[in-house]
Amino acid sequence: MHYMCFDIGGTTVKYGIAAENGALLQKGTFPNEIVAKGAERFVEKLVAVTNRFQQKYALQGVAVSTAGIVDPDTGVIRYAPKYFPGYAGMNLCERLEKGCGLPCTVENDVNAAALGEYWLGEGRGAASLFCITVGTGIGGCAMVNGRVVHGAACCAGEAGLQRMGAEGTWEEIASTSALIRNAAKAKGLPETALDGRKIFALAQAGDSDAIAAIDKQMEDLAAGIANICYILNPERIIIGGGIAAQKEYLYPKLDAALRSRLLPFVYERLSLRFAALQNDAGMIGALCNFLLRKQGKKL
Repeated sequence: MHYMCFDIGGTTVKYGIAAENGALLQKGTFPNEIVAKGAERFVEKLVAVTNRFQQKYALQGVAVSTAGIVDPDTGVIRYAPKYFPGYAGMNLCERLEKGCGLPCTVENDVNAAALGEYWLGEGRGAASLFCITVGTGIGGCAMVNGRVVHGAACCAGEAGLQRMGAEGTWEEIASTSALIRNAAKAKGLPETALDGRKIFALAQAGDSDAIAAIDKQMEDLAAGIANICYILNPERIIIGGGIAAQKEYLYPKLDAALRSRLLPFVYERLSLRFAALQNDAGMIGALCNFLLRKQGKKL
């Protein structure tokens, strides 16, 4: 059996054809042009891509991971970032089912990433976990006994919005955006001159400003993770997003910062992991969500 999978981000839409075991047989990307062309044309593009692949594969459904707050029971986008005009209020699931003639599920992108890691990545076997994606902002998802905790308004896990004293929200002080801002300020450069990869390359070459900015990010990340640990006490914390590629460099820094903030018996029962599925996590998690919801599969 084959499934159409989408992972919808602010600038790029990833797509793939997946087998039932989560293996991606074919994948690609296209630009998200919702700002330039509108929500209607955006949905038409998703339908067109799906229908094109239906000519080659006997697709069983469409599995979607997307930015925004999603009602996973109905497929309605409850809230969308400002760079998704016309998206909020749309029943994306209904629109895709009508356009493609296939069953569909829609889930928030961080929730999907957590499902993917639970199924085939670093979350396997965990009774409870909290997945954190660090990028332009910070997203989060709590899972207990293999199920996503959605909350009353479908926004459980949005830990990036927690206030961290006078400095602002967690994502304002600990995201990759904050890392770039701090490193650029220290070096007297415009923020556009740096990105995460450049900062890590500088740090590994011994640049003191880059090292200090990364160290601050890890301390700030640890402060928010400690809050999560004291509230939810998960068995496992999984770090995803672009920084997951820097596992070897970051793990000892983040682990030490967490150790200093947690009571010993809490720290000793916590496993810190970096996400394994990288850019495919959203699509694999979207498929996991589809199999659980539409076909009642067991992971």
